[in-house]
Amino acid sequence: MKKSVHMALATAIALVVGLALTSCTSDSSQDKENQRKQDNYDHLVAEQPAGRMEYSPTRDAINQWIRTWGKRGKLSYVYIQNAKGEYGYFIMKGLPVPRCKMLTPTEKVESSDNGIAVLAQPGMDGTYSSGSTCDAYYGFDATTGAYMEFTVGTNQSFFLFDKPMTMPEYASARQLGPTSVKDVG
Repeated sequence: MKKSVHMALATAIALVVGLALTSCTSDSSQDKENQRKQDNYDHLVAEQPAGRMEYSPTRDAINQWIRTWGKRGKLSYVYIQNAKGEYGYFIMKGLPVPRCKMLTPTEKVESSDNGIAVLAQPGMDGTYSSGSTCDAYYGFDATTGAYMEFTVGTNQSFFLFDKPMTMPEYASARQLGPTSVKDVG
């Protein structure tokens, strides 16, 4: 019985000492600045709490995007404007995809006693990418399935719609891919 009391007492003392040691914080200038930012944030939240919305237009727009594009077989109409202001179009199966999108993780985090390292992972093709291809998009033609790729930037923009556009600048757009609006209309 005495042994269990001594064991419980020793455990309690160890717990108190452990908690005391972990409560010691560094007084570095970074710690002080971080605490100042947190104190300021806490003060501002107390004085100006976030309001409550009755309706979220952002969530509604995201749900509308899901309803629009979350269907198999949905076509996208990609209109490209060049530096001269001329328009052309592609009709694709689904949405154009930025080349920097991946189905597998592009990085792996490893931690050890020495710290944390973020390591690049190879892509599905067994090569590494810098992720700098986000201005290149690809997709597949609506009727032939042909692979198509285009870039944006440097005086070239694209506009994406879920149906053909009839406004004059789009209606006179030149067909750039195998499928025309007449083919799918």
